[in-house]
Order: sequence, then C-alpha cells, then structure tokens
Amino acid sequence: MTTTVITNISSLVTNDPALGEGPLGLIEDAALVLDGETVAWAGPAAQAPAADQAVDAAGRAVIPGFVDSHSHLVFAGDRTAEFNARMSGQPYKAGGIRTTVAATRAATDAELSANVARYMWEAMRQGTTTFETKSGYGLTVEDEARALRIAAEHTDEVTYLGAHIVSPDYADDPAGYVKLVTGEMLDACAPYARWVDVFCEKGAFDGDQARAILKAGIAKGLQARVHANQLSYGPGVQLAVELDAASADHCTHLTNADIDALAQGNTVATLLPGAEFSTRAEWPDARRLLDVGVTVALSTDCNPGSSFTSSMPFCIALAVRDMLMTPDEAVWAATAGGAAALRRTDVGRLGVGARADLVVLDAPSHVHLAYRPGVPLVAEVWRKGARTV
Repeated sequence: MTTTVITNISSLVTNDPALGEGPLGLIEDAALVLDGETVAWAGPAAQAPAADQAVDAAGRAVIPGFVDSHSHLVFAGDRTAEFNARMSGQPYKAGGIRTTVAATRAATDAELSANVARYMWEAMRQGTTTFETKSGYGLTVEDEARALRIAAEHTDEVTYLGAHIVSPDYADDPAGYVKLVTGEMLDACAPYARWVDVFCEKGAFDGDQARAILKAGIAKGLQARVHANQLSYGPGVQLAVELDAASADHCTHLTNADIDALAQGNTVATLLPGAEFSTRAEWPDARRLLDVGVTVALSTDCNPGSSFTSSMPFCIALAVRDMLMTPDEAVWAATAGGAAALRRTDVGRLGVGARADLVVLDAPSHVHLAYRPGVPLVAEVWRKGARTV
C-alpha cells in the first residue's frame, strides 16, 4: 500500500488524549501519516516519519470525518408545504410522516436509491464520512424490506424502523401493527439491518409497545436504538438504558431520573438540533447532560419533515449557540460521539489504527465550525485514505 504524509497541519483533532491536548487530543503544527485505508501515525510535524508521498495541508486544520449516527434518507417526496405552515405558526405533529409514506411507497427502487446517494454525497461534501440511515417510510413488509435493502447498498449502518408510526393501514388496529412489526416484517427486514429502532412517543408507540418491538429485534440479532423523549416526557430514555440501547435519540424532554439513567448506563444521548431548529421546539439541554458525564453525540436527523439538513457543521453551530456546548464538545460529539452511538471504534478519531477518514478545513482551527456558521469551510474530505472531495 502507498503511505501518505499530510503535513503543515495547523491543528489536528485526533480525539485521542494520549496523542495531544485535552479530550480532542489536539496537536498543533501537526502531521498525519496514512497507510492505505488506516492511520499509521499522528504527531508533531517535525517528528513525522517518511512516506511514499506528501500532501501539504497549507496551514489548515484537520479533524476526523463526521459520524452522522441518525438520518432518514430512504424517502421520496417533499414536505415544503408542511414546513411553510409550521413556520407560519402551526405546531409540529408527528402525523406528517404519513405524507412521506405515501410518496415513498409510490417511488421506484431506482428513485429511492438515487435519493439516498444524492443526500449522502451532499453530506460527504460537508465532511460526513460515516452514515447511519433508517427505514420507516414504507410501513408495509415489502416497502420496509426494500428500503433497508436499498440503504444497505450505500452504508453498513442500517436501521430497521418499521415502528416509526402506526401504519395508516392499521389505524384502527395498532396492536395488529405491532404484531406485524415484531413478526413478518421483522423477519423480512432483519437480514438487511444492524439496528432496530422505535419512535417511543405520544402519537406513535407507548413504552410497552416499544419494549416489545425492541426485544423482538434484539432476539433477531439486531442492536437497539430509540427515538426517545422528543415531543414530550415519556419512557423512551429509560427504556433505552434498560435494554442497553446504543443510543437514545432526541432527548429533548428529560427528567432528573432520565438523566441519572443515562449517566449510569452505556447509552449515548444523541442530540439532533436540526429538528429543534426546523420545528421551533425547545432545545435539548446538552449542558445538563455533559455536566453529569453523559456521552453526547450530535447528528443531523436528516429527513424531509422535521430536519431537512445534511450538514453536520450546521448542527455543530446550533449546538454551540443554542445548546450551550463548547466548540470542543460539539466537534467531539459530531465525530467520536457519533462513533460511540454506533458502537464503533474505527471511526470518529485519527489515532493509530483508525480508518483514515478526515476533513481538511479552510480554517486554522476546528473552532471556526461554530465561529463562522454557514460558511463552507470543508476544503477536502478523505475517506478510507482516499480523497473524495
């Protein structure tokens, strides 16, 4: 394999405290050596070993590629009218999902796959190198299975979300739909998925239904994650911790007991500020979580209804401005935090042995991601040791 040294890096975020300063493992005047698809060395530029080829970062900052651990990219259609109404004063309701369900069912496989590719490329241009995405806009056995099959063509991080809402076909029989989700639909979907998820919320699935759905997925070999406590207080967060789910996502409405559970468990709190921005909802209290030692991730929640953004830099800026995170905390949450939410150790960092996923910023420091919101600072993106952007 060809080795590459990237030198003249103004500041390098490794997320490895053994390599540099603080939780970010920050190294000033740094270099990074790639050996094929992996990181072989990171440290001060003056100590960099020789390599087959050299790349000059020209005094720019380098960070790990973003890890977006929560998105909904297998969909068709558009919900501009819903967004416009919401911005005109109408409240957000989960039922808008049904609009996307109808459009997704009507779309061809090719159209859905092209949409996934389009939004993943859009995200990669903004620094995202690891993607999770879900089903949830089909809500029939056939449509959920094809959504996951299509998602699996684009990413290894695929989540079965047949329990997004009760299918309109089962509006009068939610128990029957839970039986379908935990039975025939799960059997058809499990071969394509790594994760099982459920929207545990008023208007979707209650705690008992969510527990049954997650346990059925776990029994099939899937790992759990939960849409929890987005629109109201509820059992989702504590259920996620009880079942050792990798993440509880949204975490907008939390009691002290919810926070205690997260602090004592292994479940990551994944915060999705794009959803609050797009629905004018209350911001999650990231400061409250971080101050008691909860592991926090940031993700886009890219979906056509409540958070139609693929930009992790935008979410970082929101987290710093409106969720009271420091720039260091937000960058860590968007990289290493996302990796933790996917229970991955090979991404979200730039230590030895990590996958060589990195972002070169057109700025001298990672702090500029929050300092210069809305500015396209991503100059280069490398994935598995190859420059892709």
